[in-house]
Amino acid sequence: MDTREKIIVTAVEQFMQFGIRSVTMDDIARLTGVSKKTVYQEFSDKNQLVLETFQKELDEAGCKISELPDINGGVIDHLIGLSCYLKKRFSEMNPFVLNEIQRYYPQCWQIFEDFKKKHIHQEIIGVLEKGVEQGYFRPEINTEIIAAMRIEQMSSLFDPIKFPPSKHNMGDLHLEIFEHFLYGIFTEKGKETYLNKKSK
Repeated sequence: MDTREKIIVTAVEQFMQFGIRSVTMDDIARLTGVSKKTVYQEFSDKNQLVLETFQKELDEAGCKISELPDINGGVIDHLIGLSCYLKKRFSEMNPFVLNEIQRYYPQCWQIFEDFKKKHIHQEIIGVLEKGVEQGYFRPEINTEIIAAMRIEQMSSLFDPIKFPPSKHNMGDLHLEIFEHFLYGIFTEKGKETYLNKKSK
């Protein structure tokens, strides 16, 4: 791993744990084991560092989702894997990170919006269509509307006013809302299969 990669890895760890605004370039340099000058040789400023770390996280999220059980082999197995991923990922994430991105880093926020539209939206539609085909989701659902609703649902969970971090563990919160969403579209077959596989 070269110096640039080490800095990015350290930045990701610190931002996810403590939030972006509270972590300084001095902190990144010290924890990476390099001088502040070296950090600025690799990244012109904190904005560039945040942008590259955020892009790396989105790329890795896309990879993790693609590694889940293939929906063609069974949507329920895919959903079980996704629920485990959501709980773990958001339990490790500072709840204020996305709020900070939206308020202070507009370029990153635009990348996130594009990611939701191009990747997450299509991913959800694919799962919904396959779930209908396999008899696990209600056949009458409008996949476009449901996918858009699910994205808005996920985004709303990062609102610290609606869901104060002092009251909610982010991993548990995302899992609770995810399962609420699923029960709204499951057929009886889907619900029974999900509960059976989840309990194993």
